[in-house]
Amino acid sequence: MEYTVLGKTGLKVSRMGLGGIPVQRIDREGTRKLLQAMAAAGINYIDSARAYSVSEEYLGYGLEGIRDRFILATKSGAKDKETMARDIAISLKNFRTDSIDLYQLHNPDAKGLEQILSPGGALEALQEAKAAGKIGHIGITLHSRELFQKALDMDWVETIMFPYNFVETQAEAEIAACREKNIGFIAMKPLAGGAIEDARLALRFVGKNPAVTIVIPGMAELSELQENLAAAEDKSPWTEAEEAKVEEIRKTLGSQFCRRCNYCAPCTVGIPIPSMFLMEGYLSRYGLADWARGRYEALPQTASACIECGACEPRCPYHLPIRQMLKTVKEKFGK
Repeated sequence: MEYTVLGKTGLKVSRMGLGGIPVQRIDREGTRKLLQAMAAAGINYIDSARAYSVSEEYLGYGLEGIRDRFILATKSGAKDKETMARDIAISLKNFRTDSIDLYQLHNPDAKGLEQILSPGGALEALQEAKAAGKIGHIGITLHSRELFQKALDMDWVETIMFPYNFVETQAEAEIAACREKNIGFIAMKPLAGGAIEDARLALRFVGKNPAVTIVIPGMAELSELQENLAAAEDKSPWTEAEEAKVEEIRKTLGSQFCRRCNYCAPCTVGIPIPSMFLMEGYLSRYGLADWARGRYEALPQTASACIECGACEPRCPYHLPIRQMLKTVKEKFGK
């Protein structure tokens, strides 16, 4: 495993880490096995979040006895000082540790960032926790390129996390600026939230950018770990054939697709919105019509249940026209 320094933090991290969202799909023992396999492979970076339900708790269980093998990062969407202080305390308890290496502000919008930076805002809690040794470093995660640019000029920002994959390259200039400013850049969604199925190709693409400090694909299964390890450790030159395949997938996906971040939830009538678009992808792009229809019909709600309230759309960091996209899903599946 190759290692590098995570910007201003000075932390020595593996070039690939664990994105903790999929941990919600397994259990405590499964998480323990995954972390033990990661440690054996030399992966030493874990990312989670307060918003990922049981992720922190399961990771804390899995880290028992091997906590010193890992750089531990998490994040909170809290905007005010009191809520952030409470979230830090909960994270410490969940992880069963006295200190978290990196604590990040979780995807604030412009208004939220303003509140975070104001007197009594969440940044004060992070800075106090850092002074007390409860956290080691402070970072921010974002989906807005405009806020990415602002974060580059904030002296307290030690790391920035942003989506980066071969269908989302819009922030490459800002990613390069991270390297110039010695800000650790953490590439999230390297597989575009599952829209890219070829993990090897996706991780090879991200890995060839020298401005990327670390990439954190989500993993829940040992088979996923092994596949991602093989891709991360493949240092052979990028080929014309790989570039051609990237272009083919780009054309197929376009720019208007769901990354399955689930920020649109909860739907007011219980539609599992990302699952709608996932099944539509299997139907339209991957030639799995019968399988997709069976899975779609087994879901608790289908696209036809949408009442077009629009509550989901302001939450989507990619500004997708979710209501119109659900109409398309309904038309393709017939319900």
